[in-house]
Amino acid sequence: MAGEMTAMTGMPAMDAAVMQACMDACAACEQACTICSVQMMDCAPACMTCADMCNTMMRAMLRMPGMTPASMMAMLDACMAMCQTCMDMCAMHAEESTVCAMCAEACRACMDACMAVKDAMMATS
Repeated sequence: MAGEMTAMTGMPAMDAAVMQACMDACAACEQACTICSVQMMDCAPACMTCADMCNTMMRAMLRMPGMTPASMMAMLDACMAMCQTCMDMCAMHAEESTVCAMCAEACRACMDACMAVKDAMMATS
């Protein structure tokens, strides 16, 4: 990721490695949630919404110059909230479904990566 992609209006550039790790976690979570949603268990709606949210978060991070710190924080919070919801739903099936267990773990990793970006943003502001 180019250095200029990690800058937001009114904020110094962010650590590209932290941003890339978050985009990778969002991509992995999107894929896991999409796979999980086709099982048609009661977690499917949460999985589909989480997949959409992770995709949106990842795409927004690719357009950092168009973001403000406040809008990025709000998107990170929304992504983490949706990952939490999906993780909680899938955790109820994790013992009987390896796909749900995988999805829940991907959601946890995505939340952790989003929090790392938030922490990095707070450190640079």
